[in-house]
Amino acid sequence: MLFFCLSWLGLSWGLYAVVVTGISLLGIWAAGRCETAFDNKDDGRIVIDEVAGQLITLAPVLLYIEGVGSGAAGATSFAWWAWVVTGFVVFRVLDIWKPGPVRWVEQRFEGGLGVMADDLLAGLMGGLLLTLFSFVLALAESS
Repeated sequence: MLFFCLSWLGLSWGLYAVVVTGISLLGIWAAGRCETAFDNKDDGRIVIDEVAGQLITLAPVLLYIEGVGSGAAGATSFAWWAWVVTGFVVFRVLDIWKPGPVRWVEQRFEGGLGVMADDLLAGLMGGLLLTLFSFVLALAESS
């Protein structure tokens, strides 16, 4: 939902990056405080890490919006929704599966950074995969 709101606003890539960075920094601080308050490492009630990771994964979808029109005009198309759903699934798979580097990061950091780092890396990997998918589809359509 947050991604929809941000994309509807028609944020530039730079401003989107500032918002996601702010959420991530706030998340590091808040997750650290919550771990202390809940007396539990990476407590399930902490979800800001998933929010930040999901926003990172969905960042390439902004390219689609720029390609078909800004804000809600681009957000109403079926293809836009298909990319959002694909991004959501890709991020969740990476977040749950925790392939190589994601697991490594999860095990190396403590506190709020430890809570956030694996999701931020999973988000980055998800965004790269989404970008790769889009290039493969574009190549397939052009041949």
